Amino acid sequence: MTEGLFQDDDLVRIVSREGLLIAAGGAASLLQTAHPQVAQGVYDHSYTAADPLRRLQNTMGWVYAVVFGTRDEAERFSALVRKGHESVTGPGYEANDPELQVWVAATLFAVAAQFYQLVFRRAFTDEELAEFYGQSKVYATILGCPEDRMPATYPEFRRYYAHMVNTIQITDASRAIAEQVLNPRLPAGAAARPGLAAIRLLTAGLMPAPIREQYGWKWDAGRERRFRLLVAGLAAVYPRLPMRVRTLPREYYLFTTRRMLDKLARSSRPVLTVRSGSSFQQPA
Repeated sequence: MTEGLFQDDDLVRIVSREGLLIAAGGAASLLQTAHPQVAQGVYDHSYTAADPLRRLQNTMGWVYAVVFGTRDEAERFSALVRKGHESVTGPGYEANDPELQVWVAATLFAVAAQFYQLVFRRAFTDEELAEFYGQSKVYATILGCPEDRMPATYPEFRRYYAHMVNTIQITDASRAIAEQVLNPRLPAGAAARPGLAAIRLLTAGLMPAPIREQYGWKWDAGRERRFRLLVAGLAAVYPRLPMRVRTLPREYYLFTTRRMLDKLARSSRPVLTVRSGSSFQQPA
């Protein structure tokens, strides 16, 4: 799996291969839609509420294609995403706006780094965080965001992220999307309730306090204690699972992504490509 944009020993692959990170997806998603323009675009155009599982499949399929797919798969899928985003426009927002692409990429990096370190009881060094951040820029650049629009270094990212977290003012659209994400309509019905309760607790616990308070989520000593117990339980069990179990989501979503891209390639519809501007691409 070394023919893509990254090598197997790159931190972006080491972190992203862990299927448990999907459980932190709610925190990343609601951090993204804490931004008023992102929120309005999602509220006006997304099918999250109507079909949350399809939304998850498309999102994770893209992430895994970018990080683990071939260069061609990453670029073709990203071109489809960018093409789809061309119609996601409205008063005051455009999905392909570099400012919004930078914020989305920032949340993907921040939440993944935070949750991975908690579950694996590992503290990344500043050098590792710089490496991981540099590689995570691809989530914006492969969608057409100029790399110079991203914070150039990890210290600059920290200043940018702290500023955003402390200045973003969420909207009613943000709150409506949070309700959809945290209380989805799933085929499993009541059987999904325990898992959804754990996801809601993880989402609130991983959310920066200023934004969590704006969402109006209750957070006290009791919920903090339950969050820490949940993370401790995951840390005690999950890293001991066989690697093939931990990477099953990656294998599934890459399989469905490749099937989709192959179907498009065999159809009469052309598949566009967008070349990533990331300096972390590996030679083909």
